[in-house]
Amino acid sequence: MKSLAELQAIRDKMQGKVIMREGSGDIRVVVGMATCGIAAGARPVLNTFVEEVAKAGLADKVTVTQTGCIGICQFEPVVEVYQAGKEKVTYVKMTADKAKEVVEKHLKGGNVIEDYAIKNI
Repeated sequence: MKSLAELQAIRDKMQGKVIMREGSGDIRVVVGMATCGIAAGARPVLNTFVEEVAKAGLADKVTVTQTGCIGICQFEPVVEVYQAGKEKVTYVKMTADKAKEVVEKHLKGGNVIEDYAIKNI
C-alpha cells in the first residue's frame, strides 16, 4: 500500500493533466477517441499531446481534450486544432511522433504542418 505522501504526490501530478484537459486556453486540441480512433492508436496521441504541451510550458494557452467520432474513420487517428480567429486545422493519421512535431511547430511556433493536415473537412 502507498503512504499518504505518495498518494498525494500521485494526485498532484495527475491533477495538472486533468486541468489541462478541462482548461480554457486560447488553443484547443481535440483528439478523436471513438472506437475507430482508439483502435487506430489515438490513445498514445492524446497522451503525447498532454505531456508535450506541459513540457513546452503551454498549459495556460492550450487545452487538450477528447471527443467521440469525428466522422472520417479512414483517416484516424484524427486531431483538430481550434484557435480563435483562425480556421480549424484537422490533422490526420497522427502518431505520437507527429503529435510532438505539431506541439513544437504549430502550437508553439504557429506554423501549420500541411503534410499532416487535410483540407475542407
